[in-house]
Formats: sequence, structure tokens, C-alpha cells
Amino acid sequence: MSTEMNEPVPRPGILDIAAYVPGKEHAPGVARVYKLSSNETPLGPSPKALEAFRNAASQLERYPDGQAMELREAIAATYGLNAANILCGNGSDELLGLLCHTYLGAGDEAIITEHGFLVYKIQIKAAGATPVTVKEQDARVDVDAILAAVTPKTKMVFIANPGNPTGTYVPVTEIRRLQAALPGHVILVLDAAYAEYVKRNDYEAGVELVSGSRNVVMTRTFSKVHGLAALRIGWVYAPAAIIDALNRVRGPFNLNAPAIAAGAAAIRDQAFMANAVAFNAEWIEKLTHAFEGLGLKVTPSVTNFVLIHFPDVDGKRAADADEFLTQRGYILRAVRAYGFQNSLRMSVGPEEANTGVIEALREFLA
Repeated sequence: MSTEMNEPVPRPGILDIAAYVPGKEHAPGVARVYKLSSNETPLGPSPKALEAFRNAASQLERYPDGQAMELREAIAATYGLNAANILCGNGSDELLGLLCHTYLGAGDEAIITEHGFLVYKIQIKAAGATPVTVKEQDARVDVDAILAAVTPKTKMVFIANPGNPTGTYVPVTEIRRLQAALPGHVILVLDAAYAEYVKRNDYEAGVELVSGSRNVVMTRTFSKVHGLAALRIGWVYAPAAIIDALNRVRGPFNLNAPAIAAGAAAIRDQAFMANAVAFNAEWIEKLTHAFEGLGLKVTPSVTNFVLIHFPDVDGKRAADADEFLTQRGYILRAVRAYGFQNSLRMSVGPEEANTGVIEALREFLA
């Protein structure tokens, strides 16, 4: 007996996807709220970016440049790259999705790591492929575990470097070892959203590896150190063949004109970025030492956030701390969905928020 469908049905696998849930933004009943859950910069965007945004707003009746040339050329000039190997998009999220929809399909596998960005799994499944999750070691990506998971079905490997929500990173020697051992048809995606914050001699965002290979891409964002999260600007640096393929499927005007203008101005203002990086470096160290001084474990971070681990004690767990802090106007990010059941992630905020969280946790743990 046949069954007649009487409503649209998504293709198989779509309803198995757990939708991405951003960090909370509100603390009901609290007059002053510090949102420290989304890794936003406390310094905001460059004044030059704001000026460029306002100027672009006077021509909103016009379509944006579909090639985002001004932004691509500004990025290329800043990093010494060929603009033809750069593609800009509506946040790096869009670019990650384009990669999956262009190179993955039913029967394919893509490798992600235990605490990796949740969007990877979403986009892999949306493309009809299967995500394969490998374990990390002490909140750090394990290259050997990745290589052990490679099968003939593997088409892509995603690594957030530095990682979110861990704040840890993979040294360039390990990244190069991974790339050298991968089959040539497997794309290695290096998500370097926090690269500007990293000050380690053994770290590389991925520029040199992309330039010297055919199967590596690097994604970057303007949402973090550049303070333009509201505009959703991302970019990918990739071999010409991959850029060509992505250009064939992306939307013709996937980045709006104010975003293009503000992004170009932001990346040219290297002095402003340097100040933001310096402020962050100072407070990452202060917060880490302060929380450790309260008896909490903190995963060492090279980013603009810290992952704080709480004791497995009644009334002192992460969920208790989250409620306690929220009632005082400090919103941190619960990271249970990332595999940390008793931890909170805190973005570096303005000075008064940072010191406020320290004192609130001191009271909470007393």
C-alpha cells in the first residue's frame, strides 16, 4: 500500500543535524550586562572602518562589487598574497559551507576533531557527507589520530588552529606532517579565525602551506580582532583550482558594500589591530593567573578567550558558576556541546568586566 506525501520533506540527513546555538546574550533583570560569550573584541572596530562603513551607506541603492576587489586587494597587500587566490564571503561560515557543498557528497567522509567548531559537522551533514570525529589529546588536536581515521572515503579534514573553545594550537611542524601524509585529493581546511592573536614562533596560520600545495585552504575572519562581527566578513586563501570551483557556486553578491569598504579599511589599519592584540595579550595572562590563583584549572590559550574548568563539587560546578555570574551581569559560554561538561569559556572583555568576573568567581568559590 503506497503512502501519499502531503507536505514537503527535507532530504535524508537534514533533520538529523543539531542546529547551531549561539551563546546567550541576556541576563534578565540585570541592568548592566557584559557579554563575554562570543569572543568579540572589547575594543570594537577601527575608527577608519567605521568611517568607511558610513561612507558606503550613502549608496545603498547600488549592488556591491561582486568580486569584492577592494577588500581582496587590501588583504593581498597586507599579507603579500595574490588577490586571485582570495575569495571573500559572508563570514567564514559561508566559505566553510561552500567548501563542503563543492567537494563533499553522499558516501564521502570528512574528519573533524573532538572539540572542533560545531559548524564543521553541520556543513558536512548538510552536504550529505559523513563527519568522522577523532579524539584530541588534552584539548589539543592529535595529528596521528587524524591520520589513523583517513579512509578511501575521506575527502576533507577540518582543523581550527587555534582551536575554539580550547584556545590551543597545532605547531606548524605538525600541520606540515599532516599535509604531507594526506592523499593529494583530500582537502586540509585550516580555520585560522584567531591567528592574529597568536604570538608563538612555531605557529603559522597556513599561508605558506597553501602557497606550496594544491590541497590546503586557509579561512580567516574579520569578526574577531578586527571587530566587524556584525558585518559577517570572511575570506579564504586557496589554490587557484579551488577558488575557481568555489566561485562557480557562490552567490554573485555574497558580501555587501558596507562590509567590503569597512573590511578593507580595517585590515589596512594595522596600528589599531596591534593595539587590540596587545590589550588581549595583557588580559589573557592576567585572567589565567587570576583564575588559577582561585584554584581553577585553565587551558593555556593563545586566543582572545580562556577555557575555565570547575571542580566536580556540589554547588561549585560550571552550571552553578554560570548561573551565579549571569545574575551579576557576566555572560560566559557554556561549552557542553563541545565536549566540556564542567567548563565555561570566557572572552577577554573590557577591563571592568574582566576584573568583575575575577571578583565574582572569588565570591562564588569562597
